[in-house]
Amino acid sequence: MRKLTYLIACSIDGFIGDPGGDASSMYPFVVGEFFEYLTTEYPETNPTHVRRAIGTDDAPNTKFDTIIQGRGSYEEALKEGITSPFAHLREYVASRTLAESPDPHVEIIGDDLVAKVRELKAEEGGLGIYLCGGSQVAGELLDEIDELVVKTYPVVYGTGMPMFGADFAHTEFTLEGTRTFDNGVVVRTYSRKR
Repeated sequence: MRKLTYLIACSIDGFIGDPGGDASSMYPFVVGEFFEYLTTEYPETNPTHVRRAIGTDDAPNTKFDTIIQGRGSYEEALKEGITSPFAHLREYVASRTLAESPDPHVEIIGDDLVAKVRELKAEEGGLGIYLCGGSQVAGELLDEIDELVVKTYPVVYGTGMPMFGADFAHTEFTLEGTRTFDNGVVVRTYSRKR
């Protein structure tokens, strides 16, 4: 069974973006030792155009071969004219409003996201599935998430977009590891408590 990993950046107070979803205030922290860690440990989480720019386009995928992202995350790429931001992965976008994909490499999941994720998880072999952004998508998939990788940035938002846009659901995870960086970023990895 393949694993669904929600790898997400958040503020100290648990927001993945401001009230409108903008997380650009976290971008300046993706440098130095932390950037090297992400590039080495999670090379496939860099969008394809970033991989090309930093010379890691040929780096093999080590953890994921599939990505699921919400419409908001995908829109950020579309604003830049990029229709397949993760061309090195199988790309899925969860959206009830985007009727047609602007790129043949990107499949739109319009309804029954949970069923599609279960189908992907049941595939034989392969690497894991990367859940990238989307508070509402993460909330809908909370029961399917096997692993959380939370990149906490040394900023406080006070209010904003939560990591999980869902109704209350007490869900326990077990801390598997913590890594701290010289710029104040902390990465915690959790597995679902069974």
